[in-house]
Amino acid sequence: MKFHIPDAHADFVFSVAGEELGLIWTLVIAGLFAFILGRGFMLALNSRDLFTTLALAGLLTQLGLQAMIHMASTLSLIPTKGMTLPFLSYGGSSTLALSYGMGMVLALTRRGSAREDK
Repeated sequence: MKFHIPDAHADFVFSVAGEELGLIWTLVIAGLFAFILGRGFMLALNSRDLFTTLALAGLLTQLGLQAMIHMASTLSLIPTKGMTLPFLSYGGSSTLALSYGMGMVLALTRRGSAREDK
C-alpha cells in the first residue's frame, strides 16, 4: 500500500511505519513522543524561572502538536495537512528547525546551569 500513498516518505511516514513495522512499533513511536513531552513538561513545571517555563512550554507544544497533527491526519481523523512527523519524516528544514528547538529544550533543562545558580 505504501506505493499508492502520495509522499509516503514525508507526509504519511506514520502509516508506512504502521504497515512495515506493525502496531507495536507505532505504539512505541507514539510512546516516545509522549515520554519526551511528559518529561519536558515536568521539568518546565519544576523550573523556578518564568522564562524557562514559558519557553519550554512553547517549544514542547510545537513538537507535540506537530506530532499529533501528523498522526491524526495519517489515521484520517482530520484532513491531511502535509505536516511531517518530527525527526522521522524526510524533510531537511523541518528536521533542522526541530533539532534547534530540542537543542534549546536541552539547554533550558540543563541541571546546574549558570542561570539557576544566580
